[in-house]
Amino acid sequence: QVQLVESGGGLVQPGGSLRLSCAASGFTFSRSWMYWVRQAPGKGLEWVSSINIGGGNTYYADSVKGRFTISRDNAKNTLYLQMNSLNTQDTGVYYCSTDARGHQRGQGTQVTVSS
Repeated sequence: QVQLVESGGGLVQPGGSLRLSCAASGFTFSRSWMYWVRQAPGKGLEWVSSINIGGGNTYYADSVKGRFTISRDNAKNTLYLQMNSLNTQDTGVYYCSTDARGHQRGQGTQVTVSS
């Protein structure tokens, strides 16, 4: 079955950076669009970014555009999210998903931005 395992979260100061990874298995990763979604404390899931099959087309929520970069390595079945210039509003649990609404997602990785 589909398995998505996120890693790379942690505690970082405002202005800092983190790189999230998502190891995928149980489906044909190289033929699947992939997504990052997040959930801030007390809020619902929010779409963050999407990437097409080959990685040549990427899309971002306005709140992260210019700061986050999504990428993928199809040979390694791995999805990435490079997050720069983090601010406190980026705090939350980050999930990789096979759909933009996060219906099929991993267990998530916690990102906390705090001084």
